[in-house]
Amino acid sequence: MSEPSKPHAPQPEAPNPDTDAYAHESELETHLQTKRMYINMGPSHPAMHGTVRMRVELEGETIVKADPEIGFLHRGFQKSCENVTWTQCLPYTDRLNYNSAMMNNFGFLNAVEKLIGLEIPERAQYIRVIGSELHRMHDHLTCVGATGLELGGFAPFLLALEARELITDRVTELTGARLTTSYGRVGGLNRDLPTGWSEKVLKSLDKITELLVEVEGLLMRNRIFVDRMKGTGILSAEDAIDFGYTGPCLRASGVDYDVRKVKPYWVYDRLNFDVPVGEHGDNYDRYIMRLEEMRQSTSIIRQALQQMPAGPIIVDDWRIALPPKPEVYGTIEGVMSHFKLVMEGIQVPPGEVYDCTEASNGELGWYLVSDGRGRPYKVHVRAPGFPILSAVPHIIEGKMLADLIPTFDTINMIGGEVEQ
Repeated sequence: MSEPSKPHAPQPEAPNPDTDAYAHESELETHLQTKRMYINMGPSHPAMHGTVRMRVELEGETIVKADPEIGFLHRGFQKSCENVTWTQCLPYTDRLNYNSAMMNNFGFLNAVEKLIGLEIPERAQYIRVIGSELHRMHDHLTCVGATGLELGGFAPFLLALEARELITDRVTELTGARLTTSYGRVGGLNRDLPTGWSEKVLKSLDKITELLVEVEGLLMRNRIFVDRMKGTGILSAEDAIDFGYTGPCLRASGVDYDVRKVKPYWVYDRLNFDVPVGEHGDNYDRYIMRLEEMRQSTSIIRQALQQMPAGPIIVDDWRIALPPKPEVYGTIEGVMSHFKLVMEGIQVPPGEVYDCTEASNGELGWYLVSDGRGRPYKVHVRAPGFPILSAVPHIIEGKMLADLIPTFDTINMIGGEVEQ
């Protein structure tokens, strides 16, 4: 008699490495205690241009929240200006964007002269254009060089600094100072061009052009640099306008706006130059904007040097400009005018004005109020860097921590003008 058959034992299923691994990871995630990380970048971090603190909340390497904290360089700029004469405000304006001090000088003076109803001599207008464009290049070289350095390119940084030093040498010869120039005066300028200075500027521009070709060759063909710049830090044209962007950051987002073209001042309407405009609004476009703007600045300076006429560099009005030294030492009228201008300041007519110029980072606006005395009643500066910095959380949240470095580089935050 045969034995009853035994039931077959169930055979184990073949392992599925994909589903098993996924289930294992899910189980680990369920039981693993994780929390978000909070880190401080700055205020002394080398990648945080200007003394600014960025409090970053991270989920892994993804930025959940970014909170810029300013105020470490606040100097009470506006109230300080209200306690000195109009001319004595100039050293304070130097220290707003210290990479382009002459642009701050001349922008403030332009607003004061508009309040007075004063037109400066033609030669002074040309020199202001030349000084502004030199300092625009100075500012852009700092930005381009630092961006290359913080993404691993030390050689481009050295080349950009070599080019920047050429400009600094020419600025020193012109103004007597390397960084904070105080070169402008209400009604014109402090002094005329030194002998042979124009020729030195042209030679410097030739050398700077060569150096920029090397910088571009090293960075724009570098895969690491391009991959970290293209498609990162994107800001649309609509958002850029909403945040109040101006300057190269706005134009990189595709908006064609430049104060020099929209509302020409000095002699910009006599000069032929293009305004570069980007398409994508990313870090790469903002970098390209500055390279192209330096080429346009080179062209503007060459044209201005060629067209500039001879003549005075400041108005001949002792109520506004200091009398010549022989008149001060030799006549009672000269010494009295000198004394009153130094002690009491220029008597600016009562009124208020807003005026702006195209600074290196965008529209630099001045709102001035005069009560008829030799000191400003109210000074307010619309610094281009403040709205640009305010958009950083919008740009960077949800992106990788590594993307914050090139983004902060290309917006070119300058602490002096943002915090005033």
